[in-house]
Amino acid sequence: MLKVENIYKTFNPNTVNEKTALNGLCLELNEGDFVTVIGGNGAGKSTLLNALAGTWLVDSGKIYIDNIDVTRIPEHRRAKYLGRVFQDPMMGTAATMGIDENLALAARRGKFRSLMPGITAKEKAQYKELLAELDSLTGLTEVKKEVSQIINVVKVKKKAEEFGEKVAPLSLHLVFYGNPGTGKTTVARLLAKIYKSINVLSKGHLVEVDRSGLVGGYVGQTAIKTKEAIEKAMGGILFIDEAYTLTHGKGENDFGQEAVDTILKAMEDYRDDFIVIVAGYTDLMKEFINSNPGLKSRFNQYINFKDYKSNELRDIFYSLCQKEHLKLSDNCTDFIENYFIDMYNNRSINYANGRDVRNFFEKVIKARANRIAPILSDISYEDFLTITLSDLEAAKKANVKL
Repeated sequence: MLKVENIYKTFNPNTVNEKTALNGLCLELNEGDFVTVIGGNGAGKSTLLNALAGTWLVDSGKIYIDNIDVTRIPEHRRAKYLGRVFQDPMMGTAATMGIDENLALAARRGKFRSLMPGITAKEKAQYKELLAELDSLTGLTEVKKEVSQIINVVKVKKKAEEFGEKVAPLSLHLVFYGNPGTGKTTVARLLAKIYKSINVLSKGHLVEVDRSGLVGGYVGQTAIKTKEAIEKAMGGILFIDEAYTLTHGKGENDFGQEAVDTILKAMEDYRDDFIVIVAGYTDLMKEFINSNPGLKSRFNQYINFKDYKSNELRDIFYSLCQKEHLKLSDNCTDFIENYFIDMYNNRSINYANGRDVRNFFEKVIKARANRIAPILSDISYEDFLTITLSDLEAAKKANVKL
């Protein structure tokens, strides 16, 4: 509580430059109040703040902070009762700091501060990697756009709270829908880290579960298993894959609904540090959300993970090769291009997008190993790291699905 009683402040009294800045000003603010002081140049705005902080002592009147009379307490002793932040209106807060440095500052909120460098080399590398990871994912253009918009909404909400505005609770629970292998788990894991970096989640980890990790085989076991999963995910994100299996096609005596009810309660009780993302096939996820009014009211943000196109499948394959420091011989380009065009054009109900690419890549690695194993003692380093056309052809034959 801040109370100002009839304070006066005059500069250069009894001279030709005499200026009365505060003339019997009274003010009373309670905890949680948010006040803007406006006025023209020389109206006394800065003088008031300096008087409250103790920079300039008032000529008369009283200033109370939490019922303590601080009127004559000097500035350095008054600092324990209040603080103030100076800001250049042409620059904005921490405008000279990089994005990674601002993220480091947010991550350290509430922790011990020192005069050490603002961000360590390790932190700088960590945050740059975090910022680049989402953008580096192959394809997913619409997903990246949706996620970026959600992050922007969260950041604006946090800023409003810093200004003392009362903001309606924001639901961050999400529905990810689409076919397997489209990056849903990868994006969820990255989102958890991002939320931690902007101080939304305390830990920023991802706990992955499916029906088997939540539903028990007898009465009472489901609530226990589900609560254990929730406790593990506290401070992070609980990612429920194929969430529709909790209710889809189950009888009245199935325990899946008990898991849903337990999760819904946790979403309400721990909304400040607990996020749930449910994922699965498009039609089945819509059926799942519509099966329960509680689900429909708590999940109001949906992100569609579309199938990768042939060029994106190709790029995923190339990125897998790059991560293993492998290169393709010059005569492989046409084979790779045509292989993934055929994969996309002939995709079936079991099409698994990126997983199919990884499965093919693993067969390529196996074919390469079988080719070079007999000649390891004589092989050059360059040949050791090369994938040949024969490796790709052997992998294609081995990759024929039954």
